[in-house]
Amino acid sequence: MKKAISTNNAPAAIGPYSQAVETSAGGTMVFISGQIPVNPATGEIPEGISAQTRQSLENVKAILAEAGLSVDNVVKTTVFMADMADFAAMNEIYASVFTQPFPARSAVAVKALPKNVLVEIEVIAQRY
Repeated sequence: MKKAISTNNAPAAIGPYSQAVETSAGGTMVFISGQIPVNPATGEIPEGISAQTRQSLENVKAILAEAGLSVDNVVKTTVFMADMADFAAMNEIYASVFTQPFPARSAVAVKALPKNVLVEIEVIAQRY
């Protein structure tokens, strides 16, 4: 069984996908779609990699909260960046949100991201 999770506290999906999907197959997992740094209240995108990483993670946290979860439930993240030179700055903000034991993570540079943002973050969380 799968259930869509949606909140107005994160940007609405801009395509044929859900903000998140929860499944109970083999344990309850929540898969959160990549979150770009759009402020859901204003529609604005902040300037710079640090502010964009922070906003993307705030969007992730809002969706987690809607599912009754927190960043402590996150077991895997994927960070997409427009420029790998931004890794250190992204990592500094990322490290301020997640605590040990840290989720497994992949970080990759991509040619472009939606709305020409600098970062997009997706997560997988588990309900304990």
